Amino acid sequence: MSHGPLSGLKVVELGQLIAGPFAAKTLADFGADVVKVEPPKAGDPLRQWRMVKDGTSVWWQVQSRNKRSVALDLKQPEAQAIVRQLAAEADVLIENFRPGAMEGWGLGPDALMALNPRLVVLRISGYGQTGPYRDRPGFALVAEGMGGLRHLTGEPGRAPVRTGVSIGDTLASLHGVIGLLMALHERQRSGLGQVVDVALYESVFNCMESLLPEYSAFGAVRQPAGSALPGIAPSNAYRCADGAWALIAGNGDSIFKRLMAAIGRDDLGQDPQLATNTGRVARVAEIDAAIGAWAAQHPVAEVLRVLAQADVPSGKAYTVADIAADPHYAARGMLLPLPQADGSTLTVPGVVPKLSRTPGGHRRAAPALGQDTDEVLREVGLTPEQIAALRQRGVVG
Repeated sequence: MSHGPLSGLKVVELGQLIAGPFAAKTLADFGADVVKVEPPKAGDPLRQWRMVKDGTSVWWQVQSRNKRSVALDLKQPEAQAIVRQLAAEADVLIENFRPGAMEGWGLGPDALMALNPRLVVLRISGYGQTGPYRDRPGFALVAEGMGGLRHLTGEPGRAPVRTGVSIGDTLASLHGVIGLLMALHERQRSGLGQVVDVALYESVFNCMESLLPEYSAFGAVRQPAGSALPGIAPSNAYRCADGAWALIAGNGDSIFKRLMAAIGRDDLGQDPQLATNTGRVARVAEIDAAIGAWAAQHPVAEVLRVLAQADVPSGKAYTVADIAADPHYAARGMLLPLPQADGSTLTVPGVVPKLSRTPGGHRRAAPALGQDTDEVLREVGLTPEQIAALRQRGVVG
């Protein structure tokens, strides 16, 4: 049975919380052997973030599945030496500390790649490893602001809102994985590793579509537009009779005609001024009002049934309860039940993307702090006596 397309890839994960660990989790889901290094006693702070069950955050079961945990105090020279041993045999090292921290521990890319020229190092930080802002602390909310996303979220004239998750971290993680895979592919030709430098704000900015060229060409500063998509009509959220929200995209020319027929507004559907997107954008308030008035008369299930029959792209704004009950999520393996030590079941997100021949999967539960310390240190040549001595001095946990 395949263990995934990245089986045999050795990854050392440093850092904590979201960005670096999410990138490593993605590799681990597809078979990479990820050794997560975290501080003794406390471990990664994510272990205690948000909702905790039996002493550990349920988020941890997602972010650290398929990994092995090694507890090392990176401030101690002996722990730094162990990381160098791990890196000497690894394919990838991932870190998301503030720029300069790794160099301060003698663990910068130059030092590690001198030991292992094939090593690919992924560095995720708020602003990147260069530039005038490199030393600033950079969390996702700051990156989302600098990247242009926060200005566009929310209702016109009101405070910017967040997406509800740390999307800046996740976007940076995914860009990091893309960069790693490209560097590993290039290594097949050159035999050499390299540094993948990912900035949170750049990862957000990379997803901002036509924001910059619109400003460059027209001096246009795009503004927040609530749930609508400026310049494309109709595409919005509409409140239904039961309080749920229907998301309706009728912005294709033929789709718009079908949508108007479905809601009993052929007068709009056949209006020549509304035959193209340009004309619809000019009268978007009128169109949205018509769709909103129709949706408000029906529960969301009826709205979606009618629009499905009319072949109009539409859906509900799901809550997590909707997700957990949805048969399509289940059929695609996206609701993954994990048995817990107390006999209960914890459902976590399945693995994406779907590969036909060498799919990823869940091989092992997220580790307890330092669960694999002895095993991993023996693999790099330490004896049980040496490990015990290091533990006594607080170097390992």
